Amino acid sequence: MKHWWGLAWAIAFGMILGLLVAGVILLVSQPPRGVAVQLEPIPAPIPFVIQVSGAVAQPGLCELTPGSRVAQAIDCAGGLLPEADLHDLNLAARLEDGEHLRVPFIGERDNPGPTPLSSQPARPDARSEASTPSENALININAASQAELESLPGIGPVLAGKIIAYRQEHGPFKDIQGIVEVAGIGPATFEQIKNLITVGE
Repeated sequence: MKHWWGLAWAIAFGMILGLLVAGVILLVSQPPRGVAVQLEPIPAPIPFVIQVSGAVAQPGLCELTPGSRVAQAIDCAGGLLPEADLHDLNLAARLEDGEHLRVPFIGERDNPGPTPLSSQPARPDARSEASTPSENALININAASQAELESLPGIGPVLAGKIIAYRQEHGPFKDIQGIVEVAGIGPATFEQIKNLITVGE
């Protein structure tokens, strides 16, 4: 009798163990639920190009990433020259594609203004000559002497010497706008002298 009870318990235990193993196999073999999510790669930012000129070591075109600031553009252009004037330059300003960043030289803001006009009334013919200067009255910046250049408003001995040194190193100016490439001559000075100068024929 005991033999039959032991056999029955063995059979029951085997059936329970078989059910457990079958359940584990069924769970493992089931495919995962849900839909797989595929992550898209983050696109790289598109760079943009600006022009940097003035008191920098390597003026020219610089390629920057979106959100770049003036300080990063100056680093791209080789850094500042010792004579750079940062008084009115916002290094934290953001830049956009196609901009022209010019770093001024020391002294550009300090150039004297136009020579005051005489308090005496001008003659009618004198006013006419002043408003429409003849070609002979213009100063040729490609051939003018030191003294002739110093006679221009806003151009002192230092700037006159720089103009002569620039044309000796780079050759004659192609147009009058080229004079702003001389260190120390900015847009304000050019506005004072643009009607008084020429590059000749």
